[in-house]
Amino acid sequence: MSKIIEALDKRQLREMPAIEIGTTIRVNFKIVEGEKERVQPYEGVVIAKHGGPQNLKATFTVRRVNQGYGIERVFPLHSPRIDSISVVKRGRIRRAKLYFLRDRFGKSARLKEKHYGAK
Repeated sequence: MSKIIEALDKRQLREMPAIEIGTTIRVNFKIVEGEKERVQPYEGVVIAKHGGPQNLKATFTVRRVNQGYGIERVFPLHSPRIDSISVVKRGRIRRAKLYFLRDRFGKSARLKEKHYGAK
């Protein structure tokens, strides 16, 4: 019985981009409204991750500010409702969780961008 569950778990796992804390990402999430299904983008900064990449229950929290209000949304990493995840930019951080961004707004809520050397 456990081998069947493990096989189903491995089949549900799929390749995801490297989601790091402080990264600004765009999550395209499938939403069902009545009989119609559409894809809604949600763009923000990843402020927390829970569980490892091989864990089916792994989640990540994305925060964005809309009209002066901070909105946080928790996404399951391996959800079939997630259409795609794309990295917009990578932030340079030194913390495991960015909960301090909740108390900040404006320029103080921005993260420095991680720059890679010229190749």
